[in-house]
Amino acid sequence: MNGIIEQFWVMMTTTTGFSEITGGMVIMWAVCAVLFYLAIVKDFEPLLLLPISFGALLANIPTMGVTNLPYVDGLVNVPGGLYYYLSQGIHLELFPPIIFLGVGAMTDFGPLIANPRTLFLGAAAQLGIFVTMFCAVLSGMFTPGEGASIGIIGGADGPTSIFTANKLAQHLLGPIAVAAYCYMSLVPLIQPPIMKALTTDAERKIRMKTLRHVGMLERILFAVVVMVVVCLVVPPASALIAMLMLGNIMRESKCVSRLSKSAENEIINITTIFLGTSVGLTMDAANFLSPKTLMIIAMGVVAFGFSTAGGVLLAKLMNKMSPKNPVNPLIGSAGVSAVPMAARVSQVVGAQYDKGNFLLMHAMGPNVAGVIGTAVCAGYFISRLG
Repeated sequence: MNGIIEQFWVMMTTTTGFSEITGGMVIMWAVCAVLFYLAIVKDFEPLLLLPISFGALLANIPTMGVTNLPYVDGLVNVPGGLYYYLSQGIHLELFPPIIFLGVGAMTDFGPLIANPRTLFLGAAAQLGIFVTMFCAVLSGMFTPGEGASIGIIGGADGPTSIFTANKLAQHLLGPIAVAAYCYMSLVPLIQPPIMKALTTDAERKIRMKTLRHVGMLERILFAVVVMVVVCLVVPPASALIAMLMLGNIMRESKCVSRLSKSAENEIINITTIFLGTSVGLTMDAANFLSPKTLMIIAMGVVAFGFSTAGGVLLAKLMNKMSPKNPVNPLIGSAGVSAVPMAARVSQVVGAQYDKGNFLLMHAMGPNVAGVIGTAVCAGYFISRLG
C-alpha cells in the first residue's frame, strides 16, 4: 500500500503540474475569482472582463501548448503555443486598429456633429493622461515614454493604451493593457462616485435641448475631414484614426451594410476574444504581483479619476457660461474613450435623479470626442518620445 501511495506521489510531483503551483498563483486565483464575479454576476462589461479573467486564470496554472515559444529540438522545429501566435496581434499592432474599425462601425458621430462644443469635453477628459504622466516621471520610477504609456490608461481606451505601450514601453505592455481594460470594464463602478461628488442635485437634473438632425453628407464629410486633419497633425495616430473613420464611413454611407455589420459584429467580437484573453495571459503572478506593476495599477485609478473629473468640471463651466443652452455636467464624464460605456453611465446616473431625463445621445458627443482625443494624445506622445 505504501508503495502505491509513494508511486502516486512521485507521479503527481513529476508528471503533472501540481508541483509547479506557487503561492503567487493562488493569490492570482483569488484575483481571477473577483474578476469573474464582476463580469458574470455584476455584469461589469463582461465582453471585456470575462476573456481577460479567463486569460489571467490560464496564465496562473501550469500549462503546455498555450504560451510557450517555438524552438528547435535536434532537427525538428517544435511550434509555439496557441497564444504565442495569437498574441502577435498585439505585438504587431493588428488588434488595436481592427478594434477601432469595429468601434467606428457601431458609433454614431451625429451627437458630436450636432453639438460641436462637446468636443471640448472630450479634450478636458484627457486631463488624467497628462497628470498621470507627470506624476509617473516625477516619481523617478518611470521614463517619459513609460509615463506617457501609463497616462494613456486615463483615456479609458484599451486599444490605444496597447498601441502606445507597444511603441514607447513594450516591456510594460502587459500591466498597462491589463489596467486599461480592467478600468474600462469598471467604468460603472468608478465613475458615478466622482460624478456625484462634483455635481449638485440641481445640476444632475438639467435637461438639455434636443439635438438637431445630422444628414448623411455631413456625417461622411466629418469623418473624412477629421481623418485627414489628424493624420497630418499627428501621423503616428494614422492607423487608429483611419480605421475608426473607415468603419464610420461604411456605417453612414449605407451602401456596404454587409461590411459594416461584419465590422461591428463578427470582426470586433472575434478580435475582442483574442485580445482579451491575450491581455489576461500577461497577468501571471511573477509579473502582476511586482511593485512596478502594482504602481501602474494604482496610477491607472488616478488617471481615470482625473479624466472623469476634468470632463465634469469643464461641463459645469460651460453650463455657467451658457445659461440659455444648458449643459448637464454628468455628460462630461463621458469624455473618456470607453464607448459607449461611459455614455451609458451618464444616462444611468442622470436617470437616478430624473427618470425622464435622457442624456445618452448628448453624452455620446463627448464620448466620441474622447476616442479621437485619446488617439491624438497617443500620436503626440509617440511622435515626441518615440
